[in-house]
Amino acid sequence: MFRLATQNINVGYGEQLIVKDLNIEIPDKQITTIIGANGCGKSTLLKAITRIIRHESGSVLLDGEHISKLGTKQLAKKMAILPQTPESASGLTVGELVSYGRFPHQKGFGRLQAADHEVINWALEVTGTIGFKHREVDALSGGQRQRVWIAMALAQETDIIFLDEPTTYLDMAHQLEVLELLQHLNQEQGRTIVMVLHDLNQAARFADHMIALKNGEVVKTGDAHAILTKKVLQQVFDIDGEIGIDPRTGKPMCITYNLIRPEELTTNEENEPIPALMSHSIS
Repeated sequence: MFRLATQNINVGYGEQLIVKDLNIEIPDKQITTIIGANGCGKSTLLKAITRIIRHESGSVLLDGEHISKLGTKQLAKKMAILPQTPESASGLTVGELVSYGRFPHQKGFGRLQAADHEVINWALEVTGTIGFKHREVDALSGGQRQRVWIAMALAQETDIIFLDEPTTYLDMAHQLEVLELLQHLNQEQGRTIVMVLHDLNQAARFADHMIALKNGEVVKTGDAHAILTKKVLQQVFDIDGEIGIDPRTGKPMCITYNLIRPEELTTNEENEPIPALMSHSIS
């Protein structure tokens, strides 16, 4: 089932076209990860879908409606976005920041009601940040801050959450912590999660659906086994990857890779993943 889709959208900055005639569908209540090289249009696509920037032509449809026709609060009740480098005003407490997620639901002078405080506390509980409620956001670690920003997105009570590189600047443990939290929200609450990730193995591990982009165009969509292949990695990143199987998840993973020079590019690579044990065998 698809609640959200784009139809032939073009997005650019000035005269430069970044996203070109793009058609994608976002599966409902699943985790979708978007991969691609730097500058391929991943972040631009997220901003266009969430109406942070305008698309020049084409359509973005949500529940059969053009998002351009939805009011700001109406759209904010349906989707939330966590940008790549979120910033908050200095001195804000965690509780104050998370309360901003209630903006779409406020009326009149915007005073928080009892129901708003219940949602805020719930979002803090779910993300494990309730203990930080009265601390300043600036005093938290990178992983803690990221969970607080996710709590703010949850406080919007949207079914769809977009995240642009949510693991950037985090160490390995905190990256896994954030991704497992998002997976929990998807599996336990049915939230649709759409995120841009640079780490290919993380993208494959947590995704139900993947979108591979290059130069603003879709190279391939599908599950991790369809995307994390030698051929797709060659097309998208110009790398020669060795693909194995993660013994814990059964998902494909890129074990190692080399750069492919332009004169070495070929389209005759096999698509089948190589089992991890085979790829590490010693003759």
